[in-house]
Amino acid sequence: MSGIFFKLFLAPHKIAFLKSNRTNFIIIFLFFFLIFFFAQVKSLNNALSIASKVYILSYLFIRIPRFNRVLVNLRLNPASTVIFTFLTIIAIGTLLLLMPRCTSAGHETGFLEALFTATSATCVTGLIVVDTATHYSLWGQLIILILIQIGGLGLMTFTSFFALVLSRDLGIRDRAVLGDILNYKSFGRIGSLIISILILTFIIEGCGAFLLYWQFLPQAKNTLSCIYSAIFHSVSAFCNAGFSLYSDSFQGYKMDPGVNLVMTTLIILGGLGFTVIVNLLNWGASRLKRKKIILNLQSKLVLTSTLILIAMGFILILIGEGRGVLKNLSWKGKLWGAYFQSVTARTAGFSTLNISSLSNFSSLLLIILMFIGASPGSTGGGIKTSTFITLLVTIKSMIKGRRRVEVFKRTIPQLIIYQALCVVILAFGWVSVSTLILSLTENAPFMDILFEEISAFGTVGLTRGLTSHLTLPGRIIIILTMLTGRIGPLTLALSMMRRKAIMKAYEYPEERIMIG
Repeated sequence: MSGIFFKLFLAPHKIAFLKSNRTNFIIIFLFFFLIFFFAQVKSLNNALSIASKVYILSYLFIRIPRFNRVLVNLRLNPASTVIFTFLTIIAIGTLLLLMPRCTSAGHETGFLEALFTATSATCVTGLIVVDTATHYSLWGQLIILILIQIGGLGLMTFTSFFALVLSRDLGIRDRAVLGDILNYKSFGRIGSLIISILILTFIIEGCGAFLLYWQFLPQAKNTLSCIYSAIFHSVSAFCNAGFSLYSDSFQGYKMDPGVNLVMTTLIILGGLGFTVIVNLLNWGASRLKRKKIILNLQSKLVLTSTLILIAMGFILILIGEGRGVLKNLSWKGKLWGAYFQSVTARTAGFSTLNISSLSNFSSLLLIILMFIGASPGSTGGGIKTSTFITLLVTIKSMIKGRRRVEVFKRTIPQLIIYQALCVVILAFGWVSVSTLILSLTENAPFMDILFEEISAFGTVGLTRGLTSHLTLPGRIIIILTMLTGRIGPLTLALSMMRRKAIMKAYEYPEERIMIG
């Protein structure tokens, strides 16, 4: 702090120096204001402590945009950049969660527990080896919440937003890297897209927290805890993280229509993907203004597959658990329970039903939904809905003898079909090998092991009770699976490529082989 005043003293043009460093001086002003404010209601030492923490956090936030420049200077390919950012967040989160202050009294956090929790939060999974509500203190829970928010949005998206807010324009390299990561080709508008994503996120999460506050208030201990719980669960739901401050997740709210509706809406919006939400908003605005803006193919495929999977899951859970966990519930409770579990199974990991008591039929259904996962560009994992529906329409075209894959009066490029096949094959391969290893290391029923592995890969967070009993090798396998599921198996494979394949000026002759 003294350094900037010394620079101001030496600066020849002090007004210009103040303008160029206005953010730093605003933070310094905030520091002294907080000391003055808290000194009126607390001791001077407490006031200094609170003000110092706020000053340090604020100073770190204005230094966040420099991380982008470090990444760009590393000259990594987009896939490697994504992996590097996630590993960086996980490493920082692990170190923070190891601090004694982040653990509740009477509990201790080991390195592997901190690593597992940080990975689960950053990869917005929700699998936990210790109870979030009781094991971690308020500081630990806040760190988990920050990891969820940054992990859900992506670190470069988050840091770029702060760079733009602080009036620091993005460089050409920054725009190029972000364009590749976000699959957005208009580099000139990448800044407005990032701002739209962050603002949209904060608006949705804010509305969700407001609605959840009124639902939680009747059972809350006090207003402050109710506000905190509403914010935590709103962020966790929209980011499809599955972390909860309740030890039994949302089983206590299985009959509450308000909580069920708000939570599932947040989960669905978070699972659609930001580009789809933006396209939907533009389409809705154009309808009001009577302009001709249509939904793009990505949005149509995502919306169609999402509706089909939710409806299918809802009906089949009702059938599978009519004489199971739903047996003693009223028809209203059965409908809400089946709907909530159908929505949360593909992405979020919250539960209003006892997952360990589900039948094999329902467990296998949830495994399928978790493997498919959310949509591209969203906060969820899995092979993604667009990949799933692309393969379905490809099979349909093959059955009908068509040489091109067409859907909604559009032709899907052959490269996209190849990518979809690669994603599914790589995902199936990873899950198969990991499940095989877990079957060797874990003393548990095969259904529990497969369920745990698919839940980690889909970054869902549902479990049949195996997570807290995982062995050391088992925890490591699940940590790697959560990371792979979040970044995507194809992204992991592309990160290992040293350079792009050179286009050849010739082609080898075709020769048919037998298939099937």
